[in-house]
Amino acid sequence: MKIEKSTFDFLTQLKSNNDREWFQANRDIYESALSNVKSFITSFIKELALFDPHITTDIQAAKCLFRIYRDTRFSKDKTPYKTWFAAGISLDGRKLEGPEYYLHIEPGKNFLAAGYWRPGKQHLDQIRQEIDYNFPVLEQALQQGGWTTTDLSTEDKLKRPPAGYSEEDPHIDILKLKSFILYQAFDDGTLTSANGIQQLVETAQRIHPFKNFIHQSLDQ
Repeated sequence: MKIEKSTFDFLTQLKSNNDREWFQANRDIYESALSNVKSFITSFIKELALFDPHITTDIQAAKCLFRIYRDTRFSKDKTPYKTWFAAGISLDGRKLEGPEYYLHIEPGKNFLAAGYWRPGKQHLDQIRQEIDYNFPVLEQALQQGGWTTTDLSTEDKLKRPPAGYSEEDPHIDILKLKSFILYQAFDDGTLTSANGIQQLVETAQRIHPFKNFIHQSLDQ
């Protein structure tokens, strides 16, 4: 299973023609691209379920996919459509409050991420506590997949230490994080190749020990 080149072609054209008139005139191309992405995600879910107990083959791709329609109510950018396909893969599809996989398909900007994006206060406190108490376990989980703490995304990070922690804490840079994410970028050719999905699976397997650390910190 692979992402078809025509799917990337559609997204490229949509970026240059991001209006409702063009979209409606090319809706059949969109539906074909959407079907391709759903099939790809379904295949990916089956592979994830082989090693991740938090993923089952009962998860439906349609429940994981984010809508292509943008919410423009509070945005200066009034273009009506996203120029990518994306899916949050978990037992509750894209709506889980917990660790999940996130697949982003966009020409030149594809990536697979996994972890917990912006947990609520209770979960955030639990994760930070687990890191504070068991930092060597986190390091080991990362090392199992060939990662280090420097690979964690720092896009969401506090400028000051969170309540209860000191700037002198040896792990303060990790404790300041508000999201706990690892990700790997992929070029278009990888996803359109016959073994593209296997490369995604291998990356997910490398991230899984870290994802499992987050699950354990939440007693999941």
